[in-house]
Parts: sequence; structure tokens; C-alpha cells
Amino acid sequence: MSEKRRLGKGLGALIPEALAGPAETNEIELDRIKPNPFQPRQSFDDGRLQELALSIKEHGVLQAVVVSPSSEGDYILVAGERRCRAAKIAGLRAIPAVVKMLDRKAMLEIALIENLQREDLNPVEEAQAYRRLMQEYNYTQEELARRIGRSRSSIANSIRLLSLQTEVMDLLIKGEVTAGQVRPLLSISDPKQQYEAAMQIIEEGLSAREAEKMATFINTRVRKERNQDHSSVQDPLHAELQLQIQRCLGTKVRFKQGKSGGTIEIFYYSEEDLERLVSKFLPEGI
Repeated sequence: MSEKRRLGKGLGALIPEALAGPAETNEIELDRIKPNPFQPRQSFDDGRLQELALSIKEHGVLQAVVVSPSSEGDYILVAGERRCRAAKIAGLRAIPAVVKMLDRKAMLEIALIENLQREDLNPVEEAQAYRRLMQEYNYTQEELARRIGRSRSSIANSIRLLSLQTEVMDLLIKGEVTAGQVRPLLSISDPKQQYEAAMQIIEEGLSAREAEKMATFINTRVRKERNQDHSSVQDPLHAELQLQIQRCLGTKVRFKQGKSGGTIEIFYYSEEDLERLVSKFLPEGI
């Protein structure tokens, strides 16, 4: 059975014990409904909320939200945060709600599955929700996959995205790159190189396959450079000079000795880096 068909079954099919048993639907004042503290979604599209608010003004709320009674006498929103937000924008004072007694785990699972069904989570929010379920409730990837109707490999690939460096994850959250485009960059250990590779993907519009080839090329080049560094036996004086020059220039420097003489290689990693080095060598400009 395909992943989309499993998700299409709905919350009750995926977590039957959570929504089974007696339930009542009431009109509950919006002011008495508190946000779900386990909501994996962190951003909401204002334009889409306004569209939903207009629909609610015209047709009303067509599907009840799900809430759970709180110890303070109010209710905690479990599913339907977009409907609640849009209802407030539409000027409603109350909203139809199914009241269920649910624990923390069920609240997180239901909120996650609801967003997955609507494809409302960005890749980082989705990965963070998976990781939270695994950490807080000791799910294995296989158990979580069965629980929410996803494949184990999709969950594993999602969680791996959290190992990207922060700036690359920000690009993913903003939608400037896709998960498929940046997943190959996980093999690049240097944070600066990883971010530069992500920017190259954006600037050149690289596909996921092209990004994978680029990451392979970068890693091959790094391995060759390391092998060259390890294979060259340096004179202690040259080694000290190389270290001092690197400190002075703030970038990698390599001495290469020939039969009579040699060369000094100075590395730069961006146009800004090159301009910085040029200003050191030519302080008065070209």
C-alpha cells in the first residue's frame, strides 16, 4: 500500500485508539481553547489563513476541531489550529469542537499526522516532530513508521536533515531549497563548504541528482588535498613558516617543494575571501 493511501485514511484509521470511544461535539468559545503545546508546525501562511477565513464567513466551519479538556477548566487544541486561527479572523466567537480525553503522546501524534495529511509542515518541522516522538516516547523508526503510516526510510531520511548546519536548514525552512537538493550535502563535513554548496544549488538551479554529483566532487577534492598534505614530508622550518603564513592570512596555505625550489599555494573559498586576501597583499588597491 502506498504512503499517500495510508495517510489518506485519516486520523481515526492511523491512531484508532486515540479517537475511539465516546466523544461529544460542542460549540466552544474560542477564548477557552488554548494552543497545542505539541504542535509541530511553527509557521502559518497569512494569505491562506485569510482565504480560509473568507470561506468560514460564507459557509461556516465545515469540520469540527478536536480539543482535550485541560486541568484549568479550559481546552487544549489537538487538531485544527488553522481553522481556529481563521475563525478568529472571521470574527467568530465559538467553533464546533469534538471533545476527547487525550494524553500528551496522542496530542503530538494527532497534530503531526493532521499536518502531514495537509502537507503543511516544512521538512525541518517534520523532522523535528519525528525526533521528538522518538526521544520522548522511545519509538524506534520502524514503530513510528507503522504508527503514523510512513515508510521507515522516509522517516530516517527526514531526521537526517537535522544534521545539516543551521544556515542550510534555514534555507530549507524558507523553501529556497528542497530536502532532495540538500540531503547530498550531509556528506560535506565542513560547515562553510556545505553552506557554499547550498548557495550554488540555488544560484545554478541544480537538481537533486546534480547536487549529489557536486557533493561527490567536493568530497573527492577534499580527500585528495588531505592525502597530498599527509604524503608531503616537510622540513621543520618550512612547516613553521607555513603555519605562520596561515595565521597571518587567515586561510589555508601549502608549501610544495620541487627539485630546485617550489611553490606556495594560498587557498580562498569565495569571491569575498579573495578580495580580503588581495587587500592584504595590495593595501593601496590595484
